[in-house]
Amino acid sequence: MKIATWNVNSVRTRADHIRAFLADAAPDVLALQELKAEAGQVPVDAFAEAGYGATVFGQKTYNGVAFLHRDGLEPAEVRRGFPDDGDDAPARLIAARFGGLQLINIYLPNGSEVGSDKYAYKLDWMARLRTWLDAEFDPAEPVVLVGDFNVAPEDRDVHDPEALRGRILFSDAEKEALERIRAWGFTDCFRAHHAEAGLYSWWDYRMNQFRRDMGLRIDHVWATPAAAEACAACDIVVEPRRWERPSDHAPVVAEFEL
Repeated sequence: MKIATWNVNSVRTRADHIRAFLADAAPDVLALQELKAEAGQVPVDAFAEAGYGATVFGQKTYNGVAFLHRDGLEPAEVRRGFPDDGDDAPARLIAARFGGLQLINIYLPNGSEVGSDKYAYKLDWMARLRTWLDAEFDPAEPVVLVGDFNVAPEDRDVHDPEALRGRILFSDAEKEALERIRAWGFTDCFRAHHAEAGLYSWWDYRMNQFRRDMGLRIDHVWATPAAAEACAACDIVVEPRRWERPSDHAPVVAEFEL
C-alpha cells in the first residue's frame, strides 16, 4: 500500500496540482492537510474523475484534513477530531481503517510564537493526541500516523540548527512533546530509509527560501512496528514545490508491503 501525505495549503487552489500528483505518484491513499475549505467546497468530482474518493473533515477558511482513496479502497471506522472536541473545534485530525491498516492524519497546530497562547495550545493539543492514542489504539497493531506535524525533530531536519534553536517549530518543548508521541510506539519511516541531513519538506514562501534550500522537515510518516517493518520506502517528493503557485510543503510518500 502506498500512502502519501501533503499539506496543500488550500485544496481548491491546488486541485490541479493534487490531480497531477495522483496521476504521477498513484498513491492508494493521499492524506491532505490545510484544506481551507468546508466539506461541500472540496472538489470531490475532480478527484472522482481521477479515480479517487474523498473522506473529508473540513472547516471554513482554515485547517481541514482529508483522505483521498483509490476507488475500491473504502475507509472504515472514520473518526473526525478528538472525542471530547466541541462543535467549534478546529478540523485537525481524521482517522480511518483501510483494510488492516489504521491511518491517522493530523494537521498539528503551528504555535505561532514560543511562549504565546497559540504555543500553549499547540503543546496541549500534542498532549491530547498522546492521551487519545493511549485510549483508542494498540501499538502492537499496524498504525500509521501522517501529516504536517509542524515540528522538526532533530538538527539534521533544519537548514540552520543554531539559528533556529529555541524558535517555533524547533523549540525544546515542541520536540519533547513530539518525542512523547513517538514513544507511544512509532518509528519515523523517513529516517528508517534516509539518515542524511539536508532533506526538507517545507520551505517558507518568504526570502526565496525554497531556491536557497532553507527548509525544515516537518511533514512525517510514522508507523508502529507491524507497519514500519513492512515499509519498503519513504521519500519526500520535492517536484510539486517547483510548480507554479505551489504549496509551501512537498508531499511525503511511503510504501508498505502489507
